[in-house]
Amino acid sequence: MPNTARLTTAQALVRHLCAQHISINGETTPLFGGAFAIFGHGNVTCLGEALYEVRDTLPTWRGQNEQSMALAAIAYAKAHRRRRIMIATSSIGPGATNMVTAAGVAMSNRLPLLILSGDVFANRRPDPVLQQVEHFHNPTVTANDAFKSVSRYWDRITHPEQIISSLPQAVAAMLDPASCGPAFIGLCQDTQEIAADYPEEFFAEKIHRVPRARPDAESLKAAAERLARAKRPLIIAGGGVRYSRAEEILAELALSRGVPLAETVAGKGCVTHDHGAHAGPVGVIGSASANEMAAEADVILAVGTRLQDFTTGSWTAFARDAEIIAVNAARWDATKHRALAVVGDARECIRELADALGDWKTPAKWTEKGRAAFAAWNKLLDEHQAPSNAPTPTYGQVVGAVNRLAGERDLMLTAAGGLPGEATKGWRVKAPGTFDCEFGFSCMGYEIAGGWGAAMADPSRVPIVMVGDGSYLMMNSDIYSSVLSGHKMIIVVCDNGGFAVINRLQNFKGSASFNNLIKDCRVREPFAVDFAAHAGAMGALARRVEGLAELEEAFAWAKTTDRTTVLVVETDAHSWVPGDASWDVGVPEVSARAEVREARAAHDEIRARQRVGV
Repeated sequence: MPNTARLTTAQALVRHLCAQHISINGETTPLFGGAFAIFGHGNVTCLGEALYEVRDTLPTWRGQNEQSMALAAIAYAKAHRRRRIMIATSSIGPGATNMVTAAGVAMSNRLPLLILSGDVFANRRPDPVLQQVEHFHNPTVTANDAFKSVSRYWDRITHPEQIISSLPQAVAAMLDPASCGPAFIGLCQDTQEIAADYPEEFFAEKIHRVPRARPDAESLKAAAERLARAKRPLIIAGGGVRYSRAEEILAELALSRGVPLAETVAGKGCVTHDHGAHAGPVGVIGSASANEMAAEADVILAVGTRLQDFTTGSWTAFARDAEIIAVNAARWDATKHRALAVVGDARECIRELADALGDWKTPAKWTEKGRAAFAAWNKLLDEHQAPSNAPTPTYGQVVGAVNRLAGERDLMLTAAGGLPGEATKGWRVKAPGTFDCEFGFSCMGYEIAGGWGAAMADPSRVPIVMVGDGSYLMMNSDIYSSVLSGHKMIIVVCDNGGFAVINRLQNFKGSASFNNLIKDCRVREPFAVDFAAHAGAMGALARRVEGLAELEEAFAWAKTTDRTTVLVVETDAHSWVPGDASWDVGVPEVSARAEVREARAAHDEIRARQRVGV
């Protein structure tokens, strides 16, 4: 008989997770950095008891909101380039469904997150239990089924032995570069308590290594031949470049072969701003320089990007006859829009592609065009970021000021609203891996929660979180979390009086300002929130500043403080740095407003330029 350990399902699950380790650059470290938990009746008595026993090995951190703690876990994984994972656990019902949004963030951004949620009773004896939703036609459906559309791996544990096969599959899915995403495991309340004899082998230390799939030889040969024929090639670096740790080899390929290199939002930070091949960010919130090069490129080498519409300008940013070579670990992402798919690890694919290219180089005229376009873009940025006599600074000016004061290793983190565009365009990256803009799911609320997770992932640096007033009001409680746990971040709140960037879109497509800026909403009387006082009430240090000069002075002070520090600055709601590509959104075919009809006609022209995706 094999050696066994008699444990509850919850105890065995936690013990197995503690035994998982990962090799990173030759060093072995625990795969799971800890657990974020809000306890309730579905996870406190059994899973909570199990986590308590390993609290010094697998630390548990108390969140204030299930969604935000899962977002913090995502930022933690991103900071570790998908090589370390955090757990997020909740009770059943609303505690669980609060994490559906975070699962969507992890799913769309291809990031690992382990969600352990309480579930109903497998034996159904006490049904319906507190917080149980009931489907009259199917009693097996619970609120946790909502995670199926936003999980790479989904399971519900109704018997103790099921975790023996389920947990390894969950870990494998999260670590596989081709399938990376969130894993969800629902834990029935009565199953958590049941004891079983688990084989000791289930708890043996396991050292994981992220696999590096090599490309198919014929696909690689075809890619090299296609690139060698190019007269106007362009590289687009996506987030997969960072997760593969392929930044250096891709930057060298671009520089040595004279290929202009553009970046997606997720890929920004693969190279420094002043790298010799850098052409700027591409797409809807990209630079005029990269978009100019994309429009004229005859071959596009897209590395580690899923080519979402903000990168492709809803497939208007590229010439209709441009050829695409898509290098990606995931077949799904590589096989889009008639691309020549090269499926494999980005670093290994680029290494072999460089060898296959021999001494090929880009025509010098195209290389110089890229450099000239980027120089012109830098001049435009300088103009838009320079201080002015205007009483209220723009987003671009605030981003520029914070960027100038940031240290080389400081991480800038932001997400939805107007800041992704202004930061993607205007943040001049000083060192690779120092830019985190969540825009795969464009999740309002990621900013402050993500700052907490990023601070936890790398205590040697203090994240700089830039957040708009709209996102701040949506989710801010992890200011309190970070003060409690001692993970400092600097938060710059840009208050422009509401959802200004959506107001911009609303106006651009012909609609009147409505329900976005506070002054245009159905309110009794518009007034400004005292964000500094609010942050101070949660234990942070905070200041409200007027203009760029006060912001710069306050930022220098914030670098010296001993806890999370919040700086609030009023910003202009109508001024934006140009450089955008087109974006396809629904515009009414009929409207009483002449402005909408004109916008519809202009939008029809955008759709006429779209690349056919077959």
